[in-house]
Amino acid sequence: MKVGVLFTGGKDSTYALHLAYLQGFDVEVLLSIIPHYEYSMLYHRPVFELLKLQAQSMGIPLLNIGLKEGENELYALYELLWEAKSIFGIKGVFSGTLLSDYQRMRYSIVAEKLGLKTYNPLWRIDQKKYMLELVENGIEFIIFSINTYGIPLRFLGKKIELKEVYEILERSKKYGFNPAFEGGECETFVVNAPLFKKEIFIEGKPIRISQFEGYLKIEKYGFKN
Repeated sequence: MKVGVLFTGGKDSTYALHLAYLQGFDVEVLLSIIPHYEYSMLYHRPVFELLKLQAQSMGIPLLNIGLKEGENELYALYELLWEAKSIFGIKGVFSGTLLSDYQRMRYSIVAEKLGLKTYNPLWRIDQKKYMLELVENGIEFIIFSINTYGIPLRFLGKKIELKEVYEILERSKKYGFNPAFEGGECETFVVNAPLFKKEIFIEGKPIRISQFEGYLKIEKYGFKN
């Protein structure tokens, strides 16, 4: 079956894409909605130039739509899925939704209107096992931003390996944040994965907003030689 994947460039959507391939689906296109404002209940705000690098590395077309503040978020998704169905002939849509009923239900409602099936392979997965599974399956990601108490700012821009995952799990137990960052505690970006033909490098400066908040100011990026 031909499918598209709702793609943000982070660990969850990348792993959903990985699972789609393992399950024998034909992934025709990556689908991204890019809000041009600070906060959205439905969509992350990815860096478009980095999304293009990921798509290029995997050799999968990238279809995207921008979203301005005040515009209807569900209508933007409808437009994007309609275009993907018309151009690429997709019959279904994968998402990396973990826990949010708000996201899952709205994705499903819009897809159903277009006659598309929805697949959420990470839905209600055990969060702690999931973080370990990501690293064990070759999903290499960095943390772009931190927005919660308990995660040290030294993690900004750092590739998360097993050592870091175990520390994150211990800290989530101690401080009470979601171990897979489903509450918006962190934003991630995948720099390498089994489907990537080239690894991506990102260089930047950690910017501290408060004692518990910060982000990586990107200064340079590209493919590793």
